[in-house]
Amino acid sequence: MSKEPVYLDDQFEDDIHLRDLVEKYLRHWKWFAMGVFVSVVVAFFYLKYATPVFRTEASIVIKEEDKGGMGSQLSALQDIGVLGGMGGASVENEIEIMKSKRLLQKVVEELGLNVSYYVEDGIKTNEVYNNIPFYVKVLRYNDQVNLAEVMPEEPYVFSLINDKEVNIDNGEQEQTYQLGSKIILPFAEIMVVPNIVKKKQLMVESNRFLVNFSTIEGAAISLEESIQVSLADKNATVINLALEHPLKRKAQDILNELVNQYNEDAIIDNNLVSKNTAEFIDERLKIIGSELDSVETDKVAFKTENKLTNIEAESELFLENVNEVTKQHLELATQMEVTNTMIAYLKEGDNSKLLPTNLSGQESKGMAELINTYNTLVIEHNEMLKNSSEKNPVVKNINSQIDQLRSTVLNGLETQKTGLRIAMSDLRRQEAVMDNKIAKVPGKEKEFRGIERQQSIKEALYLYLLQKREEASINMAVTAPKAKIVDYANSTIKPVAPKKMIVLGGAFLMGLLIPFLVIYVGDVLNNKIVTRKDIERALPSLPIIGELPSLGDKEDKTIAEDDRSVLAEAFRILRTNLQYMFVNHHKEDGAKTILVTSTTKGEGKSLVSSNLAVTLADTKKKVVLIGADLRNPQLKQYIQHNKRQTGLSNYLYNEDIELDEIINPSGLKSNLDMISSGSIPPNPAELLMGEKIGVFFEELKKRYDYVVIDSAPLLLVTDTFLINKYADVTVYVMRSGYAESKFTDFVADTIKQKKLDKVAMVLNDVSMANFGYGNKYGYNYGGEKDSMLTKIKKVFIRS
Repeated sequence: MSKEPVYLDDQFEDDIHLRDLVEKYLRHWKWFAMGVFVSVVVAFFYLKYATPVFRTEASIVIKEEDKGGMGSQLSALQDIGVLGGMGGASVENEIEIMKSKRLLQKVVEELGLNVSYYVEDGIKTNEVYNNIPFYVKVLRYNDQVNLAEVMPEEPYVFSLINDKEVNIDNGEQEQTYQLGSKIILPFAEIMVVPNIVKKKQLMVESNRFLVNFSTIEGAAISLEESIQVSLADKNATVINLALEHPLKRKAQDILNELVNQYNEDAIIDNNLVSKNTAEFIDERLKIIGSELDSVETDKVAFKTENKLTNIEAESELFLENVNEVTKQHLELATQMEVTNTMIAYLKEGDNSKLLPTNLSGQESKGMAELINTYNTLVIEHNEMLKNSSEKNPVVKNINSQIDQLRSTVLNGLETQKTGLRIAMSDLRRQEAVMDNKIAKVPGKEKEFRGIERQQSIKEALYLYLLQKREEASINMAVTAPKAKIVDYANSTIKPVAPKKMIVLGGAFLMGLLIPFLVIYVGDVLNNKIVTRKDIERALPSLPIIGELPSLGDKEDKTIAEDDRSVLAEAFRILRTNLQYMFVNHHKEDGAKTILVTSTTKGEGKSLVSSNLAVTLADTKKKVVLIGADLRNPQLKQYIQHNKRQTGLSNYLYNEDIELDEIINPSGLKSNLDMISSGSIPPNPAELLMGEKIGVFFEELKKRYDYVVIDSAPLLLVTDTFLINKYADVTVYVMRSGYAESKFTDFVADTIKQKKLDKVAMVLNDVSMANFGYGNKYGYNYGGEKDSMLTKIKKVFIRS
């Protein structure tokens, strides 16, 4: 069972449409070539004068804090997620800190980036950095005005007059100042200081520089937009810094200074813990010192009052037995005092205050780890508040972690305190046993031992705090940078922009794209009939018997004797195609009558009718051309005659005028006669409706072989419809690029209503690029070849 190859027809139609689409653009290949040429030339000039941009990169590694071994309590907290997000997120936080406006403002202030310098080099303006003979320093911005309104949009012109004077031009006035003096400008106070290194090595002979000013904040925002900060790898702590800038040295200085400012900022943050610890210890030393003085005063008073010299010698035997118990009690009392102090400090509930470290004994390493973690979160909390607020979700998360960790630390301290209390109770029981043994010792000795015990506790605590204060001071002095430089800032040898091949490739594509878009948009917005395909799609049932070429203003619009021009060949093709319209015409029917009309005026029906008559006359047939447009006759433009001579309107109006009186020779061909339109009547439609018009055509058909009628436009008046019945063929003229597409609907409706019969289309004023079939190749067949200059001229005229 065979299948019907319907898809072949569809494929064929798709190929035709695609080919038509391609040919539509290939017809304008000259504009594509010109667009590519112009775009590539512009690209070459751009590459020649564009400022090259280099990429500068640096990399650093963020050091992880040495937290020692993780205690069991800290591990437990991490397992349940209380301290989650403290690993990778911290590196992300460091990236945000490095890109913060606060840090970048420090870079701007340190390098003076709020002032930039330029020199003019022909049509280019190049920025300069360190090889300039002077520097402009902004001493103070004007706080009394809105800086955004008074900051200059255009750069100031600074010109060195000599080693001591500089001229400043702000575009409105010029003034000379002394180098090193204070200069008051509308937006700031500045000072121009000489560059000692470059003082005798001026860059340009005129010493003329363009100086651009901006605010510290504005320059920082510009840096924030241009500096790229990213992680080298998601599992690493290496951060890559990159900056694209025309000046290598300036970009390198910016990145190196950014790393330097980041380290200084980190050192300040790290010292906050040690500083806070030292301040806490100093406060405790004052209290313990006062208590120690009080105990020693009580001891002296007790000895004086009781006249005691060496009670220790008297109770040496008993003290040897309780020495170990006293030692343990001393250690427990010290730990209890520290624990109570830490608990009181924590209960203040301030998330911005750091806890003192290194105050616990060797038996509480886990608690020290918790305190170190707590301080890390507080520092991170304080750092985030510099660039955010308490409402920030990240800040809220850190606050939650701090609160949870504070609770954990408090619980640990309370547990430790309970253990110390139990241990001290046990020691007290042991002391009670010892007290029973020394009951025989006078009560004064017992009281004196209590005083000495208090003195020993206070002395031990005082010495312990002194030691920790020294450790905190040492930590502040030896704080290391947080970021270790992996690679210092280094710039690429070749510029990263503009990229020559990309620019040239983009220019090539742009050269193709712009003509394409112009043609495409023009085609989309076009509502005109342009090619014969436009007519064929709208009126597929009507034959197109001719395409007439577009003529220049100075070209002859009438066919001459033995004319071999494109226009003449077009009308010969039209004449040949027209003969097929008369296949059913018989000799006894009389002359072949051709009515030439159009939709509106200006479409070339008079040109077609006059030249068609001349072409038909070349076949040695008798031809008469009738000017039937009684309202706006245009035949005089193509066949010279007296406008006042008696014509068709006079014949139809005056019964006494005979046909022979209105027939005149054309002057072009001996066998070509002409009947002009005559005087313009007030009632042309009524004249064409009269009985005499029928007699007029019957008589002409007997005398001539061809009758060509130049009629009025159909859309404007009804005249043509009145005489259409006398015509054998209606030649309908449409002008390319002039007739609107909706005119085809009018033609279709007219034919459907049988107002016109046997219609053949002629497309007038067609550019050579839009000719259909083989016309554009055949018109010069056998003729003389044009010179190269003529060809070029025709190309641009017709394009």
